[in-house]
Amino acid sequence: MTPTPATHQERSAHIRAVVMARGNELRERYPILQHQDAIGAGILAFALAGMLGSAWLYAEGTMAWWVCLLLNAFFASLTHELEHDLIHSMYFRKQRVPHNLMMGLVWLARPSTINPWIRRNLHLNHHKVSGTETDLEERAITNGEPWGFARLLMVGDNMMSSFIRLLRAPTWERRKMIVTRTLVGYAPLGLINWSVWYLFLGFHLIDFVATAAGAPIAWSAATLAVMDVITFAVVVLVGPNVLRTFCLHFISSNMHYYGDVELGNVIQQTQVLNPWWLWPLQAFCFNFGSTHGIHHFVVKEPFYLRQMTAPVAHKVMREMGVRFNDFGTFARANRWDEQDKPAAAPVQQTA
Repeated sequence: MTPTPATHQERSAHIRAVVMARGNELRERYPILQHQDAIGAGILAFALAGMLGSAWLYAEGTMAWWVCLLLNAFFASLTHELEHDLIHSMYFRKQRVPHNLMMGLVWLARPSTINPWIRRNLHLNHHKVSGTETDLEERAITNGEPWGFARLLMVGDNMMSSFIRLLRAPTWERRKMIVTRTLVGYAPLGLINWSVWYLFLGFHLIDFVATAAGAPIAWSAATLAVMDVITFAVVVLVGPNVLRTFCLHFISSNMHYYGDVELGNVIQQTQVLNPWWLWPLQAFCFNFGSTHGIHHFVVKEPFYLRQMTAPVAHKVMREMGVRFNDFGTFARANRWDEQDKPAAAPVQQTA
């Protein structure tokens, strides 16, 4: 029997070697996997065609709004995985035009997110300092935040997350920084996306309250025409991305550890979060909780290959001490130490 490696670095190296060997084996067995650029472009074409096709069927009245919303949330989750791979330069690495074209298209499919070229710096920094105070990407999606009503609002709504951090900011300088980062990071698509979302919610809230109070509003024909366009946008693009964002951020923020992680210790950075009851959320973030931890060990494998290597990867990760389904993280505000249960929300949120 091979002895278990002693240090976290040795265990991480062993996981990396086993997963990479499995990836190479799959590439040899299925030569199509060696055409990574073409696969990435093909998945993008499939996702965009799916979103456009669903939107067309909904516009024609042959698809229910909720079916369109769910389908497009799934298709958009594919484009999120593609963006993540693009950030790591996995497609068209030496061909800037198709690479940047893909970056732009995956942003159009997910206008609720920050500019992907800006996110690249945040995400690469995340790998360097995962789980520490300077891991701005994870903090931005509520990692380390004690669970409560505030975190629930912040998980699925990027603008609400920035607004709550703005309210908590201790100085005017920090508030100015939060506003500036939000405006720069989300311009222009994110600002348009969230404006449409709030207009949709605000209109229906006002209409509901007025009707419930016995004083329904006689909206003008022009207002109703505008709201028809807004509703269409919400069903086919904005709403799917709100759902996708909630699912992804809920899974990601709870599978990553935060606050007492040893810098550079990949074993402590993530867990595998894949219980059966999380499948409704996993469906709209492409099984992120089950496979993203693999990425922290083997960074340069595309997302679809992680799905294929997962059985082997999970086996060796479990053997080397990576946690599986550590639900205590919800009560510990994502701390690694099982005795560490912070009582208050962090106050130095900046992203």
